[in-house]
Amino acid sequence: MPTFLSRPRRFGKSLLVSTLRAYFEGRSDLFEGLEIERLEEAAAEREGREPWVTRPVFHLDFNGADYTREGSLEAKLDALLRRLEEKWDTDGSSLEAGDRFQNLLEAAHAQSGHRVVVLVDEYDKPLLDAVEDPSLEGSNRAALKGFFSVLKGADEHLCLAFLTGVTKFSKVSIFSDLNQLRDISLERDYAGVCGITEAELESTFEPEIEALADQLGLSPEGCLEALRAQYDGYCFHPDGPGDSRGVGRMVYNPFSLLNAFQSRRLGSWWFESGTPTFLVRRMREVGLDPRRLTDGSIHATERRLSDYRGDDPDPIPLMFQAGYLTIRAADPATDEYALAVPNGEVRYGLVESLLPAWAPGYSEARGTDVYTLRRLVEAGDADGMRDVLAALFASIPYTREDDPFENYFQAVIWLVFTLLRRYVRCEVHQARGRADVVIEVREHVYVMELKRDGTAAEALAQIEEHGYAEPFSADERKLHLIGCAFDPKTRRLAEWEER
Repeated sequence: MPTFLSRPRRFGKSLLVSTLRAYFEGRSDLFEGLEIERLEEAAAEREGREPWVTRPVFHLDFNGADYTREGSLEAKLDALLRRLEEKWDTDGSSLEAGDRFQNLLEAAHAQSGHRVVVLVDEYDKPLLDAVEDPSLEGSNRAALKGFFSVLKGADEHLCLAFLTGVTKFSKVSIFSDLNQLRDISLERDYAGVCGITEAELESTFEPEIEALADQLGLSPEGCLEALRAQYDGYCFHPDGPGDSRGVGRMVYNPFSLLNAFQSRRLGSWWFESGTPTFLVRRMREVGLDPRRLTDGSIHATERRLSDYRGDDPDPIPLMFQAGYLTIRAADPATDEYALAVPNGEVRYGLVESLLPAWAPGYSEARGTDVYTLRRLVEAGDADGMRDVLAALFASIPYTREDDPFENYFQAVIWLVFTLLRRYVRCEVHQARGRADVVIEVREHVYVMELKRDGTAAEALAQIEEHGYAEPFSADERKLHLIGCAFDPKTRRLAEWEER
């Protein structure tokens, strides 16, 4: 039965495929002293065979090529097949790719006396590369479908067929013919595959944790907490592997974690290795409120998350499969998952990518960027903060009648203040109400109330009436109470009062 595993990019899928290849090629030297060595010897004794059987392996790797041009996929398939035909002494140059694949399976089985292992790495790259070109995406999809449909009737020649990718393109893709395909992407037993669990982190990377902690000026425990906040949080089943703290069912992003250890800093390694331009544009087109990325209000069934269609306007399945959203909670009664961004790296990287789409005036050159705002906040310059926010809102374009300014106002405020990271808390719950924004820096505290179709004076009155500033009454830092009023008709920051 062909098996499929979906994981985000740079999550270790290629390493997993290479490990499987080494195992099926009988490379016992690579597994010496590992648990798999004991398991293989026990299986061989149970089955009455010699351990470490060398089987024919077809490793079809679709990485490392650009599929944005017509014919590039066909050229890649030809190169992969020619390499195998040279090894197994067959000539299929006059045949279609699917027929060549079928001939190779039969030849390798006959010549080796063993059924073939087919390992496909990143099968969907030709589809993702062409996702914004419907004609080319359709052409690539048809080519892949014709090629992989061979697997459906090749059981007698197959030991294993294992495919990996970021997305599972449903119905219109290769999986429509592989109706017996087993998708293990969201199965409990495989929830920890490719990622690094908390237990694995603590047991395997103790020297690296200590070195990083020393570089960052943290204790090992403080370093672990920083790593959790930045790179942990991916969940592929609500009952998957827990961590040593007995909480969560999450795994770390291995690419970012290993890069952090190597460089000894907490960078945005995974996010910066690929930009979600298409997803940002799709979110903007469908009007997905960016605040929902973190509040757990995005819901989807497992079936919805497992399938993706290239013509689907809903970005949620692709955002989940690509690693920008992950499972936060599950409701067995409705078979629904609540989704949110997995960690700090993704949260801030995604928000920074979204802000220019919601506020085109976001620009360092014009002094309207978040970094300028951060410096003003630290300096206690409330007037400067007002000017940056006013410029940002002045840049918001006119929209459709069914996409009113209020949506932009709320989204931009959330995006801007989220990017201030540790300085800011939005919608802070207190005994008598909820403050819109609280900003705390070394020498200043800002309590802000934001009004639409109201006045700045009314916003300040609400701060005082509900006691939003009371938690800071004994604080030595300078306290700024700020009321803001935005006019949806003029699309401007209409009033700003500080007390």
